[in-house]
Order: sequence, then C-alpha cells, then structure tokens
Amino acid sequence: MVLSHPWLLWLLPLAALPLLLQRTHVKHYSWVDMLPKDSLSDLLGLILKILALLTLVFIILGLAAPHTTERKIERTGVGAQIALVLDRSASMDDPFSGTANATGSSTVGETKSVAAARLITDFVKSRQQDMFGMITFSNSAMYVLPLSENKKAIIAAVQATGGNALFQTNIGSGLTSSAALFDKVPDSGSRAVILLSDGAGRMDANTQQKVKDWFDRLHISLYWIVLRQPDGLSIFDPNFKPVEDQPLPAEIELYEFFKTLKTPFKAYEAEDPKSLQLAMNDINNREKKPITYLEKIPGHDYSNVCFIIAAMMIALLLGVKHLEVKTWH
Repeated sequence: MVLSHPWLLWLLPLAALPLLLQRTHVKHYSWVDMLPKDSLSDLLGLILKILALLTLVFIILGLAAPHTTERKIERTGVGAQIALVLDRSASMDDPFSGTANATGSSTVGETKSVAAARLITDFVKSRQQDMFGMITFSNSAMYVLPLSENKKAIIAAVQATGGNALFQTNIGSGLTSSAALFDKVPDSGSRAVILLSDGAGRMDANTQQKVKDWFDRLHISLYWIVLRQPDGLSIFDPNFKPVEDQPLPAEIELYEFFKTLKTPFKAYEAEDPKSLQLAMNDINNREKKPITYLEKIPGHDYSNVCFIIAAMMIALLLGVKHLEVKTWH
C-alpha cells in the first residue's frame, strides 16, 4: 500500500480534537451534583467522540489517496513482439493501382501510404496479445514508439504517417533503429520486423553487418513487403539478368542480402491494396506462436473506500444527534 500524497498524514493529529474538546451546551446549570451518575450516557459520549475521531482519520487518509502498486503477472498466450518499419519516402504518396480492397469497395485514388496505414491498423486491431513498436524512415529513421501493449497509441501513430515525406529511402537506418527497439526488452519468444516500402535503398557493408549481427543476436525475423508498380522490377523474376559491369538494382541487391540473414526472412510483393491485404494476412497467420508476456495489473485506489466509511460515520453521528434529548426550558 502506498500513498499519492503522504505529506497529508501530518494532519492526523488533528483527528484527536474530538477527544480534547468538551461539548458546549446551549444552556448552563449552576449545580447538577444531585443528579445520579449516568454511565451509559458517558459511554455513548465516548463512543461518539471516537466516531468523530475515526471520521477525521478516514477523511485525511482518503485525501492522501492510498492505493496498491501496479503488478505484473506472467501469462502465456499467442502473439509476438512486432516492430513496424514504414517507408515515408515521397513515392509512398503515389496512388496504388487496382480498384478493390478486401471488402470489395472501390479504392481508386488511394495512395500507398493511406492503404498501408489502413491495413496495418486492421492488423494491429486483430492482434490482441502483441507488443508493437514503430519506426518510419525516408532520408533517415524517425523513432516513433517503443515496444508497447498500448494499441491506441500504435494505431494513432500509424494513422499519422501521412505527413510530408522526402525523396530518399534509407532502409538501413530504418532497420538498425527497429532492431534497437528490441534491445533491453525481455524476449517473449517471438520477434519480428515488418518492413514496408515501395523501393529499396543501398546499404554499405558496415550497415549490412550491423543489421545481420543485431537481428541474429536479438532473434528477430524479417518480413519485407514491397509495394511495386505492375510494370516495375520484380524481386522474384526468375528471368532477370543483370546488366554486365553494372551493379544490381537496389531491390535485387537488398533481397539477396536479406536472404543471407541467419534469422527467418520472407518477402512479399504487393501491386494493389488487395495483394497488400493478402501479405498482411499471411504474416498474421505466421506470427501466432506461443509466447510469454507480462500482463500489467493496475493498482487499486482506496480513496473512495475511505470517503465512504467517513460518510457512513457522519451519517451515524447525525442520526444520534437527532435522537439526542433536547435541553428543557
């Protein structure tokens, strides 16, 4: 049991005032020694003083706001610790091709970023026991949220990703920042990064090694969803032949690097909201492993209990006052 305002306990000595003060009557009598001693009245008078004392004690305790501390209970459930890494380069504001989403309604004019935010929001809502963190990136990574069980916070963050963007795609910075989200966080048994971008940036050798080491040390799986144009380069094209004496396209180079990771990796390509929905559904089905997690049990506030007890005692005092024999004229 702890108190939010422990300094108010200094007022507790004031609760003794009913014991120290004598009751004053509206009339005074010159001599009452001939009256027999009334032990019952004396006992009732003492009880009433004690009730008044306890009333003041409970009022002061209620003002001090007693409560229990938050508890954490280890539970076993199904879910994962998931870091969302969202591309916020300017090309994400281009419209998707295709006209239908999962519900069959028209999405003509829906941009990639809006479609991604809508589907990721549905994904987060469907995951009851997951922890989510979030990183966005364009020319550099932007830390948005740590791994948290607060679904409202992550949904608000996802829906706020539609701001102004820059004409760069620094995937390396986004991935290293996402791995840092898992550092110093107890491993639940299932960890994943969902990287969503409509292109690829090149990573130097140092960044590649850092990503590989961190993902291996922290046991992080990687899901890469590529939002591509129908006529764009496919990372799954078996007939692709690199131009001689030319570097591999950034998408192919990044895909080949991801396949060298020691932890699980899977890539998807989405050309419209429907295929993006299918990719999110597949990730949702894959990341349903037994995990251990800590459920936070909030502390219980006892302020109202103290005030209710004080109110009951005040009501009792008022009732006794009403039954008091009136002084005769």
